[in-house]
Amino acid sequence: MTNPLPVRLEIIPTDGIVAKVQTHVSAGSTLTVTCLPHHGVETTVRASVQLGQLGYKVIPHLAARSIGSRAQLAGMLRDCEAAGITEVFAIGGDAPEAAGPYNNSGRLMEDIADLTGGTMGIGVAGYPEGHPKHNELQMLDALLEKQHLASSVVTQMCFSAPRIGWYTELLRREGVDLPVWAGVAGAVPRAKLISLATKIGVGPSLKFLNRKGPLARRLLNAGSYSSRSLVSELATMDPALAGIHLYTFNNVETQPAMAWSDGADAKAS
Repeated sequence: MTNPLPVRLEIIPTDGIVAKVQTHVSAGSTLTVTCLPHHGVETTVRASVQLGQLGYKVIPHLAARSIGSRAQLAGMLRDCEAAGITEVFAIGGDAPEAAGPYNNSGRLMEDIADLTGGTMGIGVAGYPEGHPKHNELQMLDALLEKQHLASSVVTQMCFSAPRIGWYTELLRREGVDLPVWAGVAGAVPRAKLISLATKIGVGPSLKFLNRKGPLARRLLNAGSYSSRSLVSELATMDPALAGIHLYTFNNVETQPAMAWSDGADAKAS
């Protein structure tokens, strides 16, 4: 029998999300909290600290271009450490211009390591299907340059187990031994999923949603996407994945009671 993969849930720090998580997600679960330009990094850290104090294991996203200064970064890291947070996720972010000294995640990671004495884990993004603004080789080179500061890789949302497997093998061939978390969409209406996925640049693996073959029928149920069959495939990968990074789009109450999860089970509702 295949061992279940650990699962962590990604949420967006909108109004009311902390209470919603408390209602539907068991304490002790692992949550990652996104950082979007219109919310701001302080909103991400504030929600993360609240959730950490409530007993969740939290990984806040820190968007480089949204951070105004090293002093601001230092303050946020102190707040995170006080709430028991031991890992962050460093990204460049979607802001069109840098608010301070951090134009990319590499420079940000250097200061995180310096300010925390190397005690804070730092996750980085991986792109099995490339990036909307950069080609695959550029993204791979960027990862290789900063892997010495990283503790894990989280892939962009992808709908193809073979593509995630190929990407993991590529990293291993290039000497990247970091744990790889596969980015997978949670239960979400099909139309919303296609809209969101298109915006973030997910390409070939999304096309199956517009087909009527057996794969699409397995993954779509009454117009909603289900990741169960994809996760089953990912659980058999070699090299093995570290776990599943589940993009919930804040639909935490609609995620299934996942028997294959570890520390991220939705409460019965």
